[in-house]
Amino acid sequence: MKVKEIMHSGTACVAPDTFVVTLAKKMLNDDIGALPVHENGRLIGIVTDRDIALRAIASGKNASVLTAKEVMTSDVSCCHDTDEVNDAVRLMESKHIRRLPVLDKSDKVVGMLSLGDISTAMPREVTGELMQAVSAHHA
Repeated sequence: MKVKEIMHSGTACVAPDTFVVTLAKKMLNDDIGALPVHENGRLIGIVTDRDIALRAIASGKNASVLTAKEVMTSDVSCCHDTDEVNDAVRLMESKHIRRLPVLDKSDKVVGMLSLGDISTAMPREVTGELMQAVSAHHA
């Protein structure tokens, strides 16, 4: 099965100069936990709700003036829409990540693959192993 068959497509990207408050409102309104950050059509990072909580709020910085670039994770793992889901799962397991931006053949963000997508499309064993691997660093 290919990633494009189970991913959430149409993922909105944000610019690096987008204010954190705007990111948080978008996450709330769209009921999502992560936003890819792109510049000149290229993925340069990802901001998660955890990034906002830890790098903006808990750090004591003024969240109203911080931007995506200041709180994003820049070493972002991703996959392509034509990749096999099992390969994407192995990447998520090895990197301990819950959400994976999906790129097309031109390396533009076209979707997001999440634990939820995998849990509804894949056998229980795959989902269980992924959950265990992703959560291992918290044990």
